[in-house]
Amino acid sequence: MQQTRPVLILTATAILGLTACSDFDMDMRSAANGFSTADAARQISADRPRADARGIITYPDYQVVVARGGDTVQTVAQRLGENPVDLARYNALTPDTKLRPGEILALPRKLETNSGIAVTTLAETAINRAEGGAESPAPAARTDGPQPTRHRVERGETAFQIARLYNVSPRALADWNGLSPEMEVREGQVLMIPVAAQLDRAPAVAPVTQPGSGSPTPPPPSASTPMPEPAPPAQVAAQEAQDARPPSPQLAQERTEPAAATGFAMPVDGRIIRAYAPGRNDGIGIAASAGTNVRAAQSGTVAAITKTTTGVNILVLSHANNLLTVYANIDTLAVERGARVSRGQTIAKVAAGDPSFLHFEVRNGQDSVDPMQYLQ
Repeated sequence: MQQTRPVLILTATAILGLTACSDFDMDMRSAANGFSTADAARQISADRPRADARGIITYPDYQVVVARGGDTVQTVAQRLGENPVDLARYNALTPDTKLRPGEILALPRKLETNSGIAVTTLAETAINRAEGGAESPAPAARTDGPQPTRHRVERGETAFQIARLYNVSPRALADWNGLSPEMEVREGQVLMIPVAAQLDRAPAVAPVTQPGSGSPTPPPPSASTPMPEPAPPAQVAAQEAQDARPPSPQLAQERTEPAAATGFAMPVDGRIIRAYAPGRNDGIGIAASAGTNVRAAQSGTVAAITKTTTGVNILVLSHANNLLTVYANIDTLAVERGARVSRGQTIAKVAAGDPSFLHFEVRNGQDSVDPMQYLQ
């Protein structure tokens, strides 16, 4: 018994010493709040919104991108057509930093779109179609809910402190930002703070009206206000309605064929080896030898230059009247994003393949159209 007493004394002393520290809080209670556990019950957070085909989640004031397996800051920047140094600096990283799948990077600025359509998403679709791969990824779910608060981590802060600051659970904070199992954060990192889930509310109960307080009872017919004339038989009413209906227009005689678009040049000379088939192939495949010059089909602006996860170059040109042209299976690009190009100008070369060919699309806004209607 005499041997255990010092141990008990030391243990009690240690507990008293810990409880005397202002930072010690065994179950997130403190004397300041009357030892209430209310602060420990974190609000229920909604799921993180789904990203689009490029991995981007868009909010009214900012965008973030979700990393894929094997991504670095460099590969994410290349996929988005952004400067890797700027993207890395904005997230307190280096361009060669390896990212975890699901990890969030904040974008320094919102990416450009063409009439509300992300041109790089169209580029991803182009190469998926050209390679005969799976259907293009579904567009992102609309982020109509509350915009999450952003928090830039300061020196000495931990994920648990940040979660407690915003009254969210550490697990929700980790899920929204793709944190590691160790919940590590770094100085300068930008975190999205999870928003509260929108819980379903019970439907409102319709008020019960008292007898006699509802709609007024119509007065009974009398000699002064006789009953209305009975309705005609159904066949008679139908015939009267048919006689009153105006004659149907002859739509077949008034229909006009869409005007053929002109002014687009063939991007390469060759035979069509893959025809336009909406839903399966949103463009055409034009056979051409590797190294053949690829020409701009029409004057416009280079809207996007990017690469797929397999390293294939794709290019999108923006033209007047909300038209886009997409070029895939190319290399040795001769233009940069934002450059003005003229009709027939060389913009790239056909990449090697078996067979080698150029995948070419024309889009009117978001919808693909048959390129042969535009080519001369």
